[in-house]
Amino acid sequence: MKAVKPKKNLGQHFLTDLDIARRIADTVDACPAIPVLEIGPGMGVLTQYLVKKDRPVKAVEIDSESVAYLHEAYPALRDNIIGEDFLRMDLNRIFDGKSFVLTGNYPYDISSQIFFKMLDYKELIPCCTGMIQREVAQRIASAPGSKAYGILSVLIQAWYDVEYLFTVDENVFNPPPKVKSAVIRMTRNGVTSLGCDEQLFKRLVKTVFNQRRKMLRVSIKQMFGAEKPGPEFFALDIMTKRPEQLTVAQFVDLTNTVEEALGRLGK
Repeated sequence: MKAVKPKKNLGQHFLTDLDIARRIADTVDACPAIPVLEIGPGMGVLTQYLVKKDRPVKAVEIDSESVAYLHEAYPALRDNIIGEDFLRMDLNRIFDGKSFVLTGNYPYDISSQIFFKMLDYKELIPCCTGMIQREVAQRIASAPGSKAYGILSVLIQAWYDVEYLFTVDENVFNPPPKVKSAVIRMTRNGVTSLGCDEQLFKRLVKTVFNQRRKMLRVSIKQMFGAEKPGPEFFALDIMTKRPEQLTVAQFVDLTNTVEEALGRLGK
C-alpha cells in the first residue's frame, strides 16, 4: 500500500512511535464497554490498537486519500470509516444516540473547535482522550491563578475532570511539528446542571477572558448596553479580581449576579 502523504492544509502530523500510539489507545480504557470514535486516523497508527479492544470502533477522516488507505488496511472497518468533516457532523447519529468515547491524534489547528463541539454533545461523550498541542493541553488542565488558565479551562472543567497524562516530543511525528504535544483525558464529572444560564455563562467567560488583564469591573461592562447597573454592582468584591483568579463555581455565581442585573434593567 502506498503511504499517505501528510497534508499541511489539514494539519496532518502522522505519529510514527508505536509505543506512544498504544499508550494513547489505552487511555480509552478508563471508560470501558462503550464504543469509540476516533478523529483523524490518518494511516491508522492509533486505529490498529483501538480495534483490538472489545468494543465498536468508528473513525472520522476528512482526507479522501487517508480514507482509501484505511479501507485497504482495515477492511473489517470499511463500513465504520466515515469520510466527513467532524465539525459538521450530527454526533447523535454516529452510534444511534448511544454514548461513546472520543479519541484521536487531533489536528492542532482545530483542536479547540473539536472540544467546543464535545461540550455541545457532553451528554453523549462521558470521556474524551487523545493527543493535542502541549500548550492547549496545559490550558485545558490548568487551575485558577495560572497564566494558562482561560476560556477552555473554565468551559471544559465545568463539565469534565481533566488529567494531563504525558508529554510527547516532536521527533515521533512525520513531519515533526514545531511544538511539543501532550496526551490528556477528560472524564465527565458529576455536574448535571451548572445552576445558572449556560449560554450566559459561556458568554461571560469569553467576554472577560478577552480582556484578561483587566479587572472584572472593566471587562464585564461589555455584558451590558448603553444602560448599565448602578455603582453598587461594580463595587462588589469580586469585581476587583481578574478572570484567571476565578474558579468555575465563582463564574457560576457571577453569571447569576449578571443575570439578575440584566433582569433589573429589563434585558
